[in-house]
Amino acid sequence: MKKLFLFSLFISGYCFSQIPNGYYNTAQGLSGNNLKVALHNIIKNHTQLSYANLWTAFQQTDKKTNGKVWDMYSFNPSGAQPYEYTFITNQCGNYNSEGDCYNREHTWPQSWFNQVAGPVSDLFHVYPTDGDVNGKRSDFPYGNVSSASWTSMNGGKLGPCTNAGYNLTVFEPINEYKGDLARGYFYMSTRYYSEDATWSTSDATNKSTILPWQLNVLLQWHHQDPVSAKEIARNNKIYYTYQNNRNPFIDNPQWADSIWVSAVNGFKEETKFSASFSIYPNPANNYFEIINKSSAAQDHLIQIKTIEGKLIEEMTVFLESAKRIDCSTWASGVYFISVSNSTSRANFKFVKVD
Repeated sequence: MKKLFLFSLFISGYCFSQIPNGYYNTAQGLSGNNLKVALHNIIKNHTQLSYANLWTAFQQTDKKTNGKVWDMYSFNPSGAQPYEYTFITNQCGNYNSEGDCYNREHTWPQSWFNQVAGPVSDLFHVYPTDGDVNGKRSDFPYGNVSSASWTSMNGGKLGPCTNAGYNLTVFEPINEYKGDLARGYFYMSTRYYSEDATWSTSDATNKSTILPWQLNVLLQWHHQDPVSAKEIARNNKIYYTYQNNRNPFIDNPQWADSIWVSAVNGFKEETKFSASFSIYPNPANNYFEIINKSSAAQDHLIQIKTIEGKLIEEMTVFLESAKRIDCSTWASGVYFISVSNSTSRANFKFVKVD
């Protein structure tokens, strides 16, 4: 969000309040996982809304200056609006195309947490959005798209991910709201830390833990799109009127780096290391080669496991250019292969065919 919104938001009557004195006292001076645990303890046990009450809450938390629904999937920050929604009147219902009605978008998809109480109605990640765009986004992760298979009226895109570590379908919102959505994810990972036993996994998350490739995307968005007046006002409204907890990463944006940047740096190193190797052919029936594409020849540990996790081969080799592996006696199926040295590890999936 751009700073030019500050003035219009304040004069439009949005609630602006200071962070309560002492709210974050127990988190001061901490970093890494210690900080995450402290923040979790501060923001847990929030007042839970019913799922139905989200419709009413949206009228306070997501209202534009003209009184219309603030839909981040349709709002155009630099020109005419493709469409606008009136609260209650345009509430979904059924929809057939973009512009029909608005519904409740779980930016952290419900399938990722099995629709359990708490996150299902947590305002810090649920927003009013166009029903059709919400449906197109489905439960795809967020990411950057270069070649869109579908584009919304305000420029949101669906297509293959261009970020390192993931190449399947993702949804990319417009730049105006990338930081908003990233900070919602940081909140979710912190608020439900250690309370996620019944959650599912996804291509972007392991229960409430955000996977490194997705973290890399979200931290970039967090820095590219700083905290806006819209987010500050919404944070305060949720705290004072509805949930009695706050999003720490709106109040203190630097805490996202403190908790997660080391994980992302490790992921970047792993990604760089993985790019130095390849497996060919894959699939194969008699043999394949682990190819070292880098100029660094040194000892590497190669481990091969079945899909059930059983170790079937382990060897330390001086990997100069390539290592041939005989797989002729293996049962057909999927195998996991890791190549590692003293500092890094690359992981591959190999398919043995008859």
